Amino acid sequence: MFDTILIANRGEIACRVMQTAQAMGVRCVAVYSDADAGAKHVEMADAAVHVGGSAPADSYLRGDRIIAAALESGAQAIHPGYGFLSENPDFVEAVDAAGLTFIGPSADAIRAMGLKDAAKALMEEAGVPVVPGYHGKDQSDDLLAREAARIGYPVLIKAVAGGGGKGMRQVDSPDGFADALASARSEAKGAFGNADVLVEKFVSQPRHIEVQVFGDGTRAVHLFERDCSLQRRHQKVIEEAPAPGMTEEMRAAMGAAAVRAAEAIGYKGAGTVEFIVDGSGGLRADGFFFMEMNTRLQVEHPVTEAITGVDLVSWQLRVAAGEPLPMRQEELSIDGHAFEARLYAEDVAKGFLPATGTLSHLVFDPDCRSDSGVRAGDTISPFYDPMIAKITVHGPTRAIALSRLRRALAATEVAGTVTNLAFLGALARHAGFGRGEVDTGLIARDLDTLVAAPEPAPRHVALAGMAALDLLHPGSETGFTLWQPLVRQVTLEWAGAQHILKVAVDGPHRQLWNIAGDEVVAERIGGTWRIDGHTAAHVAVAGDRITVFEGYGMAFELVDPLAMAESGSGDGTLIEAPMPGLVRSLTATVGQRVAKGDRLAVLEAMKMEHALLAARDGTVAEVLAAEGDQVAAGAALVRLEAEAEDAA
Repeated sequence: MFDTILIANRGEIACRVMQTAQAMGVRCVAVYSDADAGAKHVEMADAAVHVGGSAPADSYLRGDRIIAAALESGAQAIHPGYGFLSENPDFVEAVDAAGLTFIGPSADAIRAMGLKDAAKALMEEAGVPVVPGYHGKDQSDDLLAREAARIGYPVLIKAVAGGGGKGMRQVDSPDGFADALASARSEAKGAFGNADVLVEKFVSQPRHIEVQVFGDGTRAVHLFERDCSLQRRHQKVIEEAPAPGMTEEMRAAMGAAAVRAAEAIGYKGAGTVEFIVDGSGGLRADGFFFMEMNTRLQVEHPVTEAITGVDLVSWQLRVAAGEPLPMRQEELSIDGHAFEARLYAEDVAKGFLPATGTLSHLVFDPDCRSDSGVRAGDTISPFYDPMIAKITVHGPTRAIALSRLRRALAATEVAGTVTNLAFLGALARHAGFGRGEVDTGLIARDLDTLVAAPEPAPRHVALAGMAALDLLHPGSETGFTLWQPLVRQVTLEWAGAQHILKVAVDGPHRQLWNIAGDEVVAERIGGTWRIDGHTAAHVAVAGDRITVFEGYGMAFELVDPLAMAESGSGDGTLIEAPMPGLVRSLTATVGQRVAKGDRLAVLEAMKMEHALLAARDGTVAEVLAAEGDQVAAGAALVRLEAEAEDAA
């Protein structure tokens, strides 16, 4: 076994790898960027090496610096985690050339599966079923359009070097093909440095089911399947294992196909073979098709660990150190059911835009597994993926595991940034999901219901008011006027609307609140506040923000009545950056006439491209940024002429 390894990654996966490695007695070396100098993975490590600037290209993608750090720190091996350099065959060869061990597959295996078109051809040779499509080298627009027509709409355009939904577009008719192709190529070029795409049939009522495989370079085993069908924008949201409705016949067929895929390339280490499944007629042994193979550990690996009892990182270290596979196929079995929910800093109401912010409060249910690379006080950086945590639960049955997931999400407390926590909670309570009726279109079909924000009841507003006036703790200033309780007032803002609250403090244990005519009574009984008969939820206060931890977290802002509200035009004159990011392209030019909905700029942030559109018809008056600029949230990018000027 290795004495020392270097983890060439950051965040929750770096912490996850260290947790197992250190438990095995292995010394762990972290690498970090400027933005991550105080990060959790740096604190956990036995040693840490600075490798560059905040942008990934200046740090976590600098293979030369990472290899130098490994050599200087005495590491014998490098664990890549996932993302960054984990599937870069050139990096693997450089690691080998430096006399180090890469904890993962060979460069040849990564290359074999790295391009989706070549991988599909290889899988056809190995007898693995593939989706009908075009995977050729000719990338001309006309040919791709003809191939799409031959395959039959709807089709998917996918980056050949892609992953995570980047460079992927669904096209439902020939009219939208050209624009979708241009957009997919642009995003693929920015994300992967390769604009080539493939076109394949879009499977109706599709399910995304993947099989965990593990090889030692000669033989491989599978550790059963995961269902990753709950997706939005082709990115996974909640994963589970095993797949609901799976038959033993189909599990055997998929597992055998996945093992053939791994053994066809002499695979070594943990990998995932992803299949698209036609769920329109139930799960059938002839209804699944190879999509791609991820030649690394997956984000959702905890659900496989939960149902098999296998520590996949331990297996990675042991096999990389030269040991044979720890178990044979017949020794592996499924125990119960598991779910994983991905908690992100993102603004669901604004189309799931990635968000930043400082986590003023962060607490997880102690009965769940929470893989996280951040702590209370940490900042969600615009440079990296905005994941806060992966919340994993396990139970003897799917119903019990799902009930535990609902409980774990309800008990999660996050303050300091907007999150998708309420969205995850709505998904966990979705009736169809509860019945196991999952497919990749579920979220899109029921999006309006799933993204509906919880509305605070008067008791929640009163609790926020108590926190704002510091009336929650014994000994807080209460005060009395002559013969009657002192009345105090506070103004809170929720979802853009202001609430004026008045409270009559009737001694240290009783308060009478008036909220827009609603009367709310707060009483302290046995050391616990009860508001309208309900036990008060936990509350966190950070500056002017008060978060009530009920309904997945309700954030109120304390309003200063003396402050003058800044007047914004709100007329669509300014097009601003919704988050920090890189200006990838600017199509607006001074004097240009634009219509509402026209694309004016593309902002790249947190590994995704976001089109910024004209909010109204008008004429471009100024272009206030340049392509390649790194801009802050709220930065003005384009200004339209005022409507009066346009009319003139």
